[in-house]
Parts: sequence; C-alpha cells; structure tokens
Amino acid sequence: MCSLSLITNISLISKVESKEVMMKFLLSLLLSVFTLQGLAHEAHAVSIKSNLAISVAFDAQGTLWRASVADGFIYVDSSVDKGETFSKKVKVNNKPQKIAARGEARPKISVGPRGNVYLTWTQGLAKRFTGYIWFSRSTNGGKSFDAPKVVHQDRAEITHRFDALHVSDDGQITVLWVDKRNLVAAKKAGKSYIGAAIYYAVSNDAGTTFQAERKLADNSCECCRIATSTKPDGTVTALWRHVFAGGERDHAIAEIPKGTESVNMKRATFGHWKIDGCPHHGAALARGGEGADWWGYHMAYFDGKDKKPGLYYSRMDGEAWVTIPAKKFGDNARQARHPALLSSGKNVWLVWLETNAERVKEVMGMTTADGGKTWSNARLLLSVTGKVDYPQLLQYKDVPYLVVNTVDGLKVTSMQP
Repeated sequence: MCSLSLITNISLISKVESKEVMMKFLLSLLLSVFTLQGLAHEAHAVSIKSNLAISVAFDAQGTLWRASVADGFIYVDSSVDKGETFSKKVKVNNKPQKIAARGEARPKISVGPRGNVYLTWTQGLAKRFTGYIWFSRSTNGGKSFDAPKVVHQDRAEITHRFDALHVSDDGQITVLWVDKRNLVAAKKAGKSYIGAAIYYAVSNDAGTTFQAERKLADNSCECCRIATSTKPDGTVTALWRHVFAGGERDHAIAEIPKGTESVNMKRATFGHWKIDGCPHHGAALARGGEGADWWGYHMAYFDGKDKKPGLYYSRMDGEAWVTIPAKKFGDNARQARHPALLSSGKNVWLVWLETNAERVKEVMGMTTADGGKTWSNARLLLSVTGKVDYPQLLQYKDVPYLVVNTVDGLKVTSMQP
C-alpha cells in the first residue's frame, strides 16, 4: 500500500466538482504514483545501493553527526561547520547487510550526554518482510564503533523492523520497533490478529547490555515510523499509527513503563480512517512545555479520512484532548507529507514536504510562539529539483535547524528569522 492510498484517492474523484480541481487532483495522484512507485507494503525498506535516507544529530559541542548507508554498510561522519564540510566516513558494520534505508525506514543516530554516538538500523533477512534490529556505539568520539549486536532476544525470522532510537538526558537508551511475533503465534493457534505490535528494549549502561524486550502494544500498523519524545522527568513516550476497532488507522500514544508498570495506551487522533493496508506515513512528536510548565505533546500526522485527507496538527494534554478540531495544514493537492516537529518551551517549528506542478520538491514550514494555539502562515523554506529526503529538525543551544538531504548534498539552514 502506497503512502497515499490509491483506493482512497480514487474514491474522492466523485466528490470533485470543478474541472480545475479535478485536474489538480489527478496531477497529485499521478505524482504520487511516480514519486512513490515501488514502495509496496514494507518492500521499500530494504536497500543495498546508496540513497538519500539519512539520520542526523547534534552533540553538546555543536558537531553535526550523520548516519548514511551505501552498498550494505552503515557510515558515520561529522561536521563542525553545520554541514559545510564533513570528516572522513567511518564504517560501522564489517559485513554487508540488506539495510533498510528508504522512506520511513533508515538508520538512526543519537549522541548521549557523555558524548557516546549510538546507532540502530534494520537488517532485512532472506524471507520477505523480515528483519533484525541492530545496535552499535562509539565511545571514542566516532573514531571507531563497537561490533554491532542484535537488540532483541527473539531471533525468529519474522518482522522486527522500523526501528526508533531514543537517548534520554540521563543516558538511558530506548529502542523501539514493529514486531510480528504475536501475529505469528496467533496464526499458529488459529486465532485472528490485526496488524503487528510495538516492542521495545532499554539499556541503562550506555548500550553495553539491553534488558529483554517487552511489548508496548498489540495491533500497530505494519510499516509506519515510530515517533518518540520525553516528559521532563525523562519518561519516554512513543506515538505510532494503530489499528483500532473497525479497521480505523489512527494514532496511539503510550509512555514506556518503568520497571513492571503496566502500559497505559491512549488514542491520540480521531480521523477514523478505514484502510486495509499501511499508508507509510509516520507521525511526528514533540514535547509540550518544559519543566513545571510541561503539559503534554505536539503531534503532526497524515490522516486519509474521506472528507478532508491531508496533514494535521494537534495537541495531547495528559489524559485530555485539548485541540478540537485538529488543525489541517499543508496542501494535499501537492502531496503534503512527512512532517517534522521541534519544540522549545512555547516555541514550536513544523515543517513538511510538498511537490509542485513542475515536480519541484518544496519544504514548507510554519511556527508558533504560544505552544500551538496560533500559527504563522506557511512559507517556503527550500526548493529542490530532483530527489530529496524527508526534512528533519534539530536544535543546537537555542537555534533550530532544518536539515534536508538532496542529490546536491546536505542542506542545513538556520530557522531563526
């Protein structure tokens, strides 16, 4: 299933009233096909050749770290001048793998409070749609990396895919992924099971060891990225697309339990989008407020509901739903997609990708200074001819940066006025 469901989009044609709108819609549909061709259910996640899917992170000194994939290897390099120049690349894995590095799937990189560089990635196995989640680290400033290891204890040749990496301020490492062990068990028992599950593993010793993985939730969507954030006390929160009753694919949110606490999963979005397939459209998540002023989370996501498909922004305030209705943003006729969020106190930055009629990729953005209550008008931040990766947002000290990988190299732009 492609990011923009063809079945869902075609069903909307009968609702288009004018020829002008019809033409724009058909153009958008064609661009969806050309741009997303080959992204069949999960298959897009495996790649051997070099591509644009990267991850980036700042360390405490402002060095920009980058993880990329080429010819089955993970490479890490760094820049001390905000992406103008980079150091020599360091190879992480010694043996080539089928590494997930396209669209929603890509290697993840993060830098811990002690300067350790952490990596996770998904290795595609021989059986279709199966994989392992790998981890490696550098404790010497990126000069070399430890021998990679599989994070999870379950080694069955099943789906362990779409990894997410979160390193908290206290150094705790949390790795999450989409897992189908419960689906396999249900089939063997002759029981029904919808979707996949979200599993996670935690390390409290800088990645030396990981605790046995635990299940966060059943019935997740099969191949959308998992977004993470934290509360001020360090509690890690995950947001993912979930399969609710009746086949509705909205988003669920849950905190990673501490110790033996039970999981308290909540429904986070209410588009009631019914689709029998994964839309390959992961959400974005950012903390709402700091310290004593923390109130919850900012969320940005794609919703394919029949009447108003497109990108939406909303807030989750503890147990309460506080933004009603959710705010629609972006131009769906231009395939508005793959949002990224960054927050600092009441200031929030929101960016996303669109494609214009000339097939030029445009990164759009808007901001708020009151915690998401009111937003600026959307403005063009970057235009790119040719292939482009999803936009990413980073912050160093008080300065937000837009990072976009293109065929012409990495573009790093300050988001300050």
